[in-house]
Amino acid sequence: MAAKSDGAPVSPRDEAPPERPPRAGAGGQRYTLRDFCWTLCALLVFFSDGASDLWLAADYYLRREFWCFALTLVFVVVPSVVVQVLSFRWFAFDFSETVESGTVAAAVVAAASGAEEADFSTKDSGEWGAGRAGSGGGVRGCCRAFVWFFQALVHVLQLAQVWRYVHALYLGVQSRWHGDPERRYFYRRMMFENADISMLRLLESFLKSAPQLVLQLSIMIHTGQVLPLQGLSASASLISLAWMISSYQKVLRDSRDDKLPMTYKAVIVQILWHLFTIGARTLAFALFASVFQLYFGIFIVSHWCIMTFWIIQGETDFCMSKWEEIIYNMMVGIVYVFCWFSVREGRTRYRMLIYSLTVFVENVALTTAWYVYRGTADRHSNADFYAVVLVCVVASSYALGTFFMFVYYCLLHPDGAISGWAYIVEKEVPVESLASPASSLPPDLVSSPPRTLQRTKGLDRESGVDGDVFKVRPPRGAKPPVPALKPRTEGPVIRIDLPRKKYPAWDAHFIDRRLRKTILVLESAAPVTPRIQYRCLSTAKEVMEYETTV
Repeated sequence: MAAKSDGAPVSPRDEAPPERPPRAGAGGQRYTLRDFCWTLCALLVFFSDGASDLWLAADYYLRREFWCFALTLVFVVVPSVVVQVLSFRWFAFDFSETVESGTVAAAVVAAASGAEEADFSTKDSGEWGAGRAGSGGGVRGCCRAFVWFFQALVHVLQLAQVWRYVHALYLGVQSRWHGDPERRYFYRRMMFENADISMLRLLESFLKSAPQLVLQLSIMIHTGQVLPLQGLSASASLISLAWMISSYQKVLRDSRDDKLPMTYKAVIVQILWHLFTIGARTLAFALFASVFQLYFGIFIVSHWCIMTFWIIQGETDFCMSKWEEIIYNMMVGIVYVFCWFSVREGRTRYRMLIYSLTVFVENVALTTAWYVYRGTADRHSNADFYAVVLVCVVASSYALGTFFMFVYYCLLHPDGAISGWAYIVEKEVPVESLASPASSLPPDLVSSPPRTLQRTKGLDRESGVDGDVFKVRPPRGAKPPVPALKPRTEGPVIRIDLPRKKYPAWDAHFIDRRLRKTILVLESAAPVTPRIQYRCLSTAKEVMEYETTV
């Protein structure tokens, strides 16, 4: 995507409303000691998960339990190789020197000139990169060959995540030691690195830790004994799952300029929420699988297919192509086997309620089937007491997880507490009022957008509209709403000719690595942080322009 501006003067009325300023570079958010400690803890969780699994696999081999050894090792090696390949592909793309040098030079000159409103667009590009992120620029000859060799060695040794964690720590510390604009540049690079780590670790956790947890619990239930290494491996896998899904949500929130960041209190409560709900879910799976191995496989595949079709029907907007979007939906379907994961913008209350009721019914059915048909395989004298204890553990764990979920949404959600005192009157947005020049609403929607373009619905909170509903004044005694982030109007603008992908999807500049390079070049050269502005169709003229040029 190249940078291009039509140069035509645009009136304030016709211009799309500016995006909220990126907190990473505007000085509103800085790298803190808590962020440093959080990354160190995440690295410790990664090491404990992988090391405990390998240690347990070696113990199975020494005990001559070759089937347990093979399955444990497969769930370690295969997901790790998949993640390493994806990570190396990202590195190769970021380190490539294939750039559109003319576009970058023009953008840097315009940003460095101190223009009050330098305007860059991301239209009309088929090149690989629209800028250079600085990580590969200037590296030549032996140094460049060494970087390639070092990265190849790191990925062959399955240490890509470790290197990325260390690199994120380095970038965060550099952002603390430098002043603007270097601080903004290092902080932006750290945010991109954290986004990559979160996506890689989330993928690895649900491909490795989740099946590993079910496997070890099934072995423990089937054999009627718990080895110390088995308990250590299962605990590390459970903590890794809860940690990564919460960390993913935090990094995603921090990366959005139009969303309030998630506090560490909220993250800890969310970890407890997922820890108990995933624990109850995997224990129910393990109980059922210890008796019905074949039917358990059928159940897992059926649940995954249903969840994947449900996600596809919801028309998610995460990837840049249709087939990548389908693969992404299939991966999220794996996550949905174990826990809730929001993949769409909007009111998720009813979708979460449907999913929670479905999981509750499945957990009850799986646990009941195991309790009834566990048979005479367990010949211990306290077999009935042992079974009752396991059933109570499943029920209490799920209840605790639900409790922490309510605590998070009622008290610690970044957008404000969800309580019964405030209320919302749902009402369809009249298309005529949006098309009318006298409308008081921001020009974010058009009455008849072209068929190839999606209707933009992202109205800012301060406009009084959230999605497709009008907010009315809450009753007396209700808590005031969380103050919205104020838009910024000065400084250079990066115009991205795509509709903004709404939370919980990443923004386009976090997915498209070409946009990352352009943003990093501007971040290092501009006197202030560039504003990122996504396509917003407000007038018929803009609709016609996009219809004929996109």
